[in-house]
Amino acid sequence: MPSLTHDRDGFALDGKPFRILSGALHYFRVVPEQWDHRLALLRSMGLNTVETYVAWNLHEPRPGDYDFSGRLDLVRFVQSAARHGLKVLLRPGPYICAEWEFGGLPAWLLRDPALRLRCSEPRYLAAVDRWFDVLLPRVLPLLAERGGPVIAVQVENEYGSYGNDADYLRHLADGLRRRGVTGLLFTSDGPNHPMLQAGTLAGVLPTVNFGNGVADSFDLLRGYAPDVPPVCMEYWNGWFDAWGERHHTRDAADAAKVLDEMLAAGASVNLYMAHGGTNFGFLNGANLTDGRLRPTVTSYDYDAAISESGRPTEKFWAFREVLGRYTELPPPPEDAPADVLEPRTLALSAPLPLTVLAEQAASAPVRAPMPLSMEELDQSYGFVLYRTRVSGPREAAPLVVEGLGDRAQVFLDGRPVGVLDRSAEPGGGIELAVPAGGARLDLLVENLGRVNYGPAMAERKGISGGVRLGDQLLMDWWMHPLPLDDVSRLPFPDAAPARDLAGTPVLRRAVLEVDRPADTFVLTEGHGKGLCWVNGFALGRYWDIGPQQTLYLPGPLLRPGRNELVLLELHGPAGDGLALVGEPVLDRMPGD
Repeated sequence: MPSLTHDRDGFALDGKPFRILSGALHYFRVVPEQWDHRLALLRSMGLNTVETYVAWNLHEPRPGDYDFSGRLDLVRFVQSAARHGLKVLLRPGPYICAEWEFGGLPAWLLRDPALRLRCSEPRYLAAVDRWFDVLLPRVLPLLAERGGPVIAVQVENEYGSYGNDADYLRHLADGLRRRGVTGLLFTSDGPNHPMLQAGTLAGVLPTVNFGNGVADSFDLLRGYAPDVPPVCMEYWNGWFDAWGERHHTRDAADAAKVLDEMLAAGASVNLYMAHGGTNFGFLNGANLTDGRLRPTVTSYDYDAAISESGRPTEKFWAFREVLGRYTELPPPPEDAPADVLEPRTLALSAPLPLTVLAEQAASAPVRAPMPLSMEELDQSYGFVLYRTRVSGPREAAPLVVEGLGDRAQVFLDGRPVGVLDRSAEPGGGIELAVPAGGARLDLLVENLGRVNYGPAMAERKGISGGVRLGDQLLMDWWMHPLPLDDVSRLPFPDAAPARDLAGTPVLRRAVLEVDRPADTFVLTEGHGKGLCWVNGFALGRYWDIGPQQTLYLPGPLLRPGRNELVLLELHGPAGDGLALVGEPVLDRMPGD
């Protein structure tokens, strides 16, 4: 069956002229009950295609253990897109970036110290090949050449931003062909010489990613591929946020103007993002800039045309107006108010200290002379509690944690003494004095999100080096893994413990009764730093350093009657109530 073809001036689908007017929407960032609504909005904006990555780390959380159910039902998502009249651009990776934890690679790859990422190293290629052997049979019936909606498949992602192993790219492209992908393959890279030199591949359509500079970007692409049509595979019409930094927005009129420039030039385009969604759970990525970690916030709203909670924005209507100059527009979406819960405040239970949970955990702690990394403990996400005994007396000396990934709350005999944080401004070390008789030293280490872009992706989490007090290495460590992947049966106490819990990590529960589930936003401002779950589902991290001060709670995660929210407050219980509000707060910093 015919599929997508191209010449210098454009594309043809089944022999008829076709311009790709696409928008990015990642199935794993949206609960499946909301896929149809979001896809319908893409179509009503005037788009004819949806683009999605495939998140390997979600589909294979442990080697050989695969999951394509629920939020991970890729086939159902693609079929839903087709029902809404949308074609699909599929970007299976194996690396996806996407401001997603470890760029979509599974953390268990890092258990092998000899493995090298994103190159033709045999161990890495073997893992990728096993994954594609499982993924591709599910994808093949969806391809355009077999009558499905998937019109093109990407080879890797922005590879020229990372490396220059042409054999690796060729292995991936040949592997897609060998497994039955006979239609159009493409690459995407930034519009500069080194990226296009290393990221493109003969016989594979090159595309470019940018937010401005239409003419210059396409001219550069033409220099490397004069016989291909211009395609902006990622038009960055918004941007993502990092904790502790201002919320990013882009003027709708300016974004629409650049879109118009692209379309007037005859280009095809993919809006990145059209609908961002949410970095649920522990799955936000991070960037490393000048040695400082910059973890991405839970919201992936991206200032996109469709907001995180599925509302058309000013940018939606501006894009729709532009698209209407180049294509026939479907009817606009119904102008109906969003269905949200009435604001309310929920009572919070007595606190359960996290250290109690660590000590009662079903998995036994691991003992070793030196700290083991999270990956060596066969753990991907969450926290590790590192514990040792330090002799005394000792005068005050600096505490040094080598290979910290990423944030350590430090306790001496259960008393909080400070925080070491790779995402904070430089400085702010900790000095410890130890009393006669010695003391117990605890380090609660949080993985804030693995680096998703650049050369530092192979960093380990937890503690991957030594811990020194002054010049002396501290040894004999007990490590309590705390992945916190199941908080459904926590032993919450009836009353608060007698001891002072200020500064101590605690879990608290709130009960929400609803007659009819609907969207809401959990206002976490005032609760410091931590995580929130609803009915066992991890909504994500919160942190009052901003800019995000609410967590989006999709209505489908609630059920009629009783619902349970669990709050992890890393710096102790704060207040007696947890507020639910009707609007998101994504742009407030402390002091605003």
